[in-house]
Amino acid sequence: MMKEQYKVMDGAESFFIKGNEVGILISHGFMGTPQSMEYVAHRLAEQGYTVYAARLKGHGTHHYDLEKCTYKDWVASIEEGYKKLKAQCSKVFVLGQSMGGTLTANLALTHKDIDGIMLINPAINSIPEMEHLDQIVNDRFVEEGRPDIHNEEAVEITYTHAPMKSIRELLSFMKVVSFKLSAIEAPLLCLTSPEDHVVPASNSTYLLNHVSSQDKKQMMLPNSYHVASMDFDQDTIVKQCTSFIESNLQKFNNVIPLRAAK
Repeated sequence: MMKEQYKVMDGAESFFIKGNEVGILISHGFMGTPQSMEYVAHRLAEQGYTVYAARLKGHGTHHYDLEKCTYKDWVASIEEGYKKLKAQCSKVFVLGQSMGGTLTANLALTHKDIDGIMLINPAINSIPEMEHLDQIVNDRFVEEGRPDIHNEEAVEITYTHAPMKSIRELLSFMKVVSFKLSAIEAPLLCLTSPEDHVVPASNSTYLLNHVSSQDKKQMMLPNSYHVASMDFDQDTIVKQCTSFIESNLQKFNNVIPLRAAK
């Protein structure tokens, strides 16, 4: 795996919250960090779950580190997180946003024992803005604008520049995953922002139309843009994920997670 050369930025670290025997692995998206998932992660931990928010390789340090990564490094990061939770929990669910959703879908392809996956605005088959950039051959980096968040008070830890090489890695990874969606059978919850200026909602539609999951559900996030975990529908995400997890736990062995003390 690629070795990072820069220190992790303050607030961008991975974090682990010990709870009961039900684990939730959380993955942020491209250019993001676990900080973008912090609110959702802590609210889920308050339900009693064990939560691990992984930092993907090359993220939260410097865009030079990201440039050195291949998508296989990101896959390895999420695999490591999954193994960490499997070693401690009897049930493991996975929550991923944007590219984290791509990684979550890929994990469900290789680990059939996943108890359920939850995807927030997953990048599956189309990111028009990036596909346009992919035609640029001379630039090494492109400048990033403000993260796509409806809530103007939200501040995401991210890079100011995106490596062209990394954009191509993401687009290649999306193709790999989209071709194999029919092999996904895990229970699935898709949380979609109708107004997403980065990953069109059509990605969620494509995903739902191509997976083989018998238990699949879509919920809309009408008050959020792309980085919905930091937007106005944060509590809706927590509520829907909790309901999805508890519903599936009742199907598997009728186990209901213990609530944290109030």
